[in-house]
Amino acid sequence: MSQSKLPQIDYFDVLNNRRSVFSFDPDKDLEDDLLRKIINKATLAPSSYNLQPWRVLAVKSQRMREKVYEKACSQQKVLDAPVLLVVLGDKDGYFRENPAWEVKKELGKVDEDKIEKIIKHNDNVTYNTPEKKLAFAIRNSSLLAMSIMLTAKAFGVDTHPMIGFKPDKIREIFEIEDKIEINMLISVGYHDSTHQLKPREERLSYEQIVTEY
Repeated sequence: MSQSKLPQIDYFDVLNNRRSVFSFDPDKDLEDDLLRKIINKATLAPSSYNLQPWRVLAVKSQRMREKVYEKACSQQKVLDAPVLLVVLGDKDGYFRENPAWEVKKELGKVDEDKIEKIIKHNDNVTYNTPEKKLAFAIRNSSLLAMSIMLTAKAFGVDTHPMIGFKPDKIREIFEIEDKIEINMLISVGYHDSTHQLKPREERLSYEQIVTEY
C-alpha cells in the first residue's frame, strides 16, 4: 500500500474525533478494500515478542450478525453496522506453530534453539497458569482492538466496542476452539447522522489517574 493512498490526518484529531457510535447508518456499506486497509495498518500495534497472538472474525453477512445480535444483549448496532469484528486472543499464541516465529527466523533474530528456550520459559514461568495464559491473550488482543478503532477513525470510519455478549454462545456460533479467548466485539461502519452524538464526557485528569513515585 503506497503512502500516498493513506489519509493525511493529525493524530490528535483522530483521538478527539473517535467516538463510540451507538447509531450506525444501515444503508451505508463498508468497502472490503477499506476494511482490509484498516486491519493491515492496525496490526502495527505492539504485542509480546511481536508474536501477534490475535485473530479477527469479520462478520459481514446479515444472517450471521442476526445470530450474534441475539447473544449480544440485542444491541441494535450489531445489526446496523455493515461489519462486526470479533476480536480474539490466542492463549497458546507463543507456541511454535505461530507463523510469526518463521518471520523472526528469516530476519535472523532467532534460531530454533532460541525459540525453544523462549517457549519453554513461557510454559514454565511467564505463562505457567491458566490465568496467565488468559491475560496473555486478552492484553495482546486488546492492543490490536484499540489500534483498529483509531485506525478506522483515521480512515473516516466509526466504531463501537462491546463486551456485552455471551461468550459461550458466540463461541458456539463460530465454532471457536477453546484455546482462543473472545475479547470483544467491535461494530464498524458509519455514524447515522440523523442521530446526534451525545456530548463527550469529561475525562479524569492526570492528577486523578497518575500516582508518581
